Amino acid sequence: MKLAVFTKPWPQDSVPELARRVAALGFDSAEVPVRPGFQVEMASAEKKLPELVSVFADHGLSVASVASELDERSFAACAGAGVGVIRIMAPIARGEYLRSEEELRGRLVRAAPLCERYGVKIGVQQHYGDHVCDAAGLRLLLDGVDQRWAGVIWDAAHDALAGLEPENGLDLVWDRLLMVNLKNAYYERTNGPEASHAEWARHFTTGRHGLASWPRVLAELERRNYSGTVCLTAEYHDEGDVERLCKEDVEYVKSLVAENGA
Repeated sequence: MKLAVFTKPWPQDSVPELARRVAALGFDSAEVPVRPGFQVEMASAEKKLPELVSVFADHGLSVASVASELDERSFAACAGAGVGVIRIMAPIARGEYLRSEEELRGRLVRAAPLCERYGVKIGVQQHYGDHVCDAAGLRLLLDGVDQRWAGVIWDAAHDALAGLEPENGLDLVWDRLLMVNLKNAYYERTNGPEASHAEWARHFTTGRHGLASWPRVLAELERRNYSGTVCLTAEYHDEGDVERLCKEDVEYVKSLVAENGA
């Protein structure tokens, strides 16, 4: 498995600084945002993304995917840079799940010619809240979409927040799995019992301390002989201590991989 990190926490870095940071943290690869305010923005992506990939390669790193939109410029930039996957999420309008799902499926079907033209796949990730929130929903969403060009980026935290066991979530999407995201979270109550009703928030934490069992995730990937990318999303409630927490999670993942391989 290749171990990647989502570079969203470090928009202030120059590209060489970002490459050095990713390498120093112990990663083999990265997912980079193609968004306003980051190292690569959509307007200049066809030039900037290949440059970033080249700098990363000089540091022994690959770029596994980009977080972007289904714009033809994204596909062209990825093709020019040799990046094979564009990651998106699947937003759902409240009270209009079936209509939203139908519209999303239509967008994916219409994007297939761009995928084929540029040789780039679309990876759809589940997300809590106003999105397709679990692996079962992703499987339904992708029903009827060309499997050659659209697949799943499965996220351990979001399936756990939805109450789905990791072995079942992975089984649901295994035939369409493009990449695995590792992050972790739990629910915490944000008001006291004197309130008129309970309020809850999602707290994103390190791999050892959330609802998702990373040992079970990695054991299941090992059992299934997974050889793709595992991406740590570096998402934590404590945004001021991301680097230390990310290092802790890298060490944790590597220890679990070593245990499974022993």
